[in-house]
Amino acid sequence: MHSVPLHRSLLSLLLGSLLATGALAATPGDDPKALAQVRDTALQSDWAYARLADMTDLIGPRLSGSAGAAAAVEQVAATMRGLGATVTLQPVKVPHWVRGVETAEIVDYAGRPNGVSQRVVLTALGGSGATPAAGLTAPLIIVRSFEELNARAAEVKGAIVLIDTAFDQEMAERGLAGVTYGQGSRFRFGGPKAAAELGAAAALVRSIGGADFRIPHAGATSLEDGKRIPAAAVTVEDALLIGRLAARGPMKMHLTLTPQNLPDADSYNVIADWPGTDKAGDVVIVSGHLDSWDLATGAHDDGAGVVAAMGVIETLKKLDYRARRTIRVIAWMNEENGGRGGLAYFDANKTGLAKQYAAIEMDSGAGRPFGILASIGPKSEKLFAPLRAALQPIGAHAFTRRDALGTGDLHRLEKGGVPSFEPLVDSHSYFHYHHTPADTLDKVDPDNLKRNVALMSSLAWFLANIDGEIGRAPEQE
Repeated sequence: MHSVPLHRSLLSLLLGSLLATGALAATPGDDPKALAQVRDTALQSDWAYARLADMTDLIGPRLSGSAGAAAAVEQVAATMRGLGATVTLQPVKVPHWVRGVETAEIVDYAGRPNGVSQRVVLTALGGSGATPAAGLTAPLIIVRSFEELNARAAEVKGAIVLIDTAFDQEMAERGLAGVTYGQGSRFRFGGPKAAAELGAAAALVRSIGGADFRIPHAGATSLEDGKRIPAAAVTVEDALLIGRLAARGPMKMHLTLTPQNLPDADSYNVIADWPGTDKAGDVVIVSGHLDSWDLATGAHDDGAGVVAAMGVIETLKKLDYRARRTIRVIAWMNEENGGRGGLAYFDANKTGLAKQYAAIEMDSGAGRPFGILASIGPKSEKLFAPLRAALQPIGAHAFTRRDALGTGDLHRLEKGGVPSFEPLVDSHSYFHYHHTPADTLDKVDPDNLKRNVALMSSLAWFLANIDGEIGRAPEQE
């Protein structure tokens, strides 16, 4: 994708020659002492949390195309250069969507006292179209599935449609937060488009999250130019209110949303390499996404993932460790409302995927890590025994193999055969804050962030040093 500076290339060749002749002893990735040093060095450092404070407190929200996103690119690049990493800014064209006025009230319903209306708390969804500046008034109906939406097509035309699907917090409490989020996100992403195709005046979705604090949750939609209708997420409480009023009789809502879909903007993936020694041409990616929604500062989603990835190089620099393979930190741009950063990297490397040895992404919040998720072949699990032993003292030694992880920025590389990894974290409260104004620094536990840096650093070091191939998941073999 880009060339390594000449002096680093010569250094890698020299080190490789020394290793081949036995003149310089290598530290193997499965060496218990080295793994313990990596783990403990990360655990003792507040560096990543301080960088997260820099990102969230000094910059704030970082939606693609915004001044905040541009500032974050410069901040991360400068920090990684300061560590001695080789930094490249990979150009990415990103969507530029800007939030405007967002208000709603139920202006007519059975039993309404004269002069009274019910305010609804909501937030526009990414890619939403706009109402007229003065808003629009239309009948409000509720559906709870795509099947019901299609069955009521005649009522949908010209109406404001609420797609009401509950987030199952009990599932989240039992380690299945991602499953229930996936169910809700289907309706948030595809519901507005489906409603638009049936002629709806606007589409609302119930916020995807388990905390009932009357806070709306933002997110992306699949709406396209020329077919955009106003789309917003309403709070859980307001979705319940609408349901109760609907049981009494017909309703009307006045809705005002004035977002703008501007021309694509110039942005970048930040790529920081810690060059390897005798296998420097092979790359181990460790990553998080740099952009965030505009409602808050994106501390959990995904500032924590970015600084944990950055912390891998900070840890190795403290130890003066160089792995055999190049460790590549990537701060992805535009994961939230387009995935353009992951696509740009894949397109630049798709003819040389064999050199992408493995890839790690942290994008499930900074909860306590209990272990690792991995898309590798079944026969490769035993290779990770030394790593699991090193992570056991911090309770992060669980190892779960899956055929595919499908993480936000790595899924194309994974489908291309690159083994992918992510921390297995406690996410029972993650969706309380996810995509909301409450995703702020104070929600991140500094000790859990240290544990994540320790896990990411240990995993990256292990992958960058072990011999041979680690295998592909069955569907990719």
